[in-house]
Amino acid sequence: MNRPYRWLAQYYDELFASFRGPMDAARERVLGAILPGVETACDLACGTGTTALALARRGIDMYAVDLSPSMRRLAREKAARDRLPLHVLRGDMRSFRLPEAVDLITCEFDALNHVPRRADLRRVAKAVARALRPGGHFFFDVNNSLGFERYWTGTVWFETPHVVVVMRSGHNRKADRAWCDIDLFIRDGRCWRRRRERVDEVCWDSGEMRRVFQESGFELLRGWDAAPFFKKDNPMIGLGCRTVYLARKKAA
Repeated sequence: MNRPYRWLAQYYDELFASFRGPMDAARERVLGAILPGVETACDLACGTGTTALALARRGIDMYAVDLSPSMRRLAREKAARDRLPLHVLRGDMRSFRLPEAVDLITCEFDALNHVPRRADLRRVAKAVARALRPGGHFFFDVNNSLGFERYWTGTVWFETPHVVVVMRSGHNRKADRAWCDIDLFIRDGRCWRRRRERVDEVCWDSGEMRRVFQESGFELLRGWDAAPFFKKDNPMIGLGCRTVYLARKKAA
């Protein structure tokens, strides 16, 4: 069993393409009035760098932070291929630091659910507040308990000519935790090589989320149900399954 996203990173964009359009739509809807005034930003848990590069194309000076070496490598490769400036940094959501305070931090694709313990939410909120300038914004989305029940159960199979991915998921309703054991069968010439990874998620209710962010220096936390953004691309994500949030750090 390998660390999360060591092998999956290489196929992430291909396997989860159905999430790209909805998240782009959610970002435009929520941040549309804010982005024109953003000069510096950071995509936290940036993955392969897709969101960070989308914002860089708008002329925003971008940082991209991720803990996975494979994800960071892919983000750098994509930035070089697209000839876009991108500062890719190694960092943990709970303790990352940036060279400067930024106007905006994004954290998409339920990355915030990936922290190991429920108590880590407070650590993430404090780290984000430290990295934002006064009045800066934090945009993120999370899976809710209903989402765990609806689409973190059973087995899902993805197949392409060069990789087969089997994802076996489950959740503990009492603990509000979910997990996914991932088997990747990767073609290597005439052979197939098997790799295994495990992804864990925890979640919080909206009241807990609001309390933690208020105590961490934020004066606003608004939420939008994500279902309308996903309706066409992923009908499994129904009302109440996923929430998109926007938090604002207190002004000086």
